Amino acid sequence: MPPFSFNPNRLKIHLKLAVNRLKLAQQKKNVLNKQARKDIAALLENSKEESAKIRVEGIIREDYYIEALEMLELYCELLLARFGLLEQMKQCDPSISEAVNTLIYAAPRSEIKELSLVRDQLIAKFGKEFALNAIENNNNCVNEKLIYKLVFSAADPYLVNSYLEEIARSYNVDWKLDPSLKESLLGVSLYYPFM
Repeated sequence: MPPFSFNPNRLKIHLKLAVNRLKLAQQKKNVLNKQARKDIAALLENSKEESAKIRVEGIIREDYYIEALEMLELYCELLLARFGLLEQMKQCDPSISEAVNTLIYAAPRSEIKELSLVRDQLIAKFGKEFALNAIENNNNCVNEKLIYKLVFSAADPYLVNSYLEEIARSYNVDWKLDPSLKESLLGVSLYYPFM
């Protein structure tokens, strides 16, 4: 927890830096994902389906993480747009509550160091108790979609195969999922709570 006092100028600077860093991280991950998709297409072309399935799970995980970064960028931009409100209020205003709680929750779960600096300033502004509630999501104020995207662990087989089919189609690879396997996968639960 931060041992310093709230500095609105510092928070504004860190929010702007976080937005820039989040954009850069998304671009970098998108470039890496594009290369990984090419590699997976080559694996499918060489009939290395099991290796492709393992690699595509990493792409799915990265896609979820990129979506989480996009959401965090929007929350930073929201706080910048409503900065006067953030600066003046002693208690967190309901119109920015989800953004503030989500940024406090997500900062230690991301690789963006500027978010930690934003988090420290928000904790200095709203207090340790507020921060603990956000970190533990006690009041369900953290965006549920973002939580899901940050803690996503393993893709179900249907999603993996859907990604493989899309990659094969995108790179003109003659690969189709075995129809009998496709039917058995359709029995798998397709429930994605936050998509």
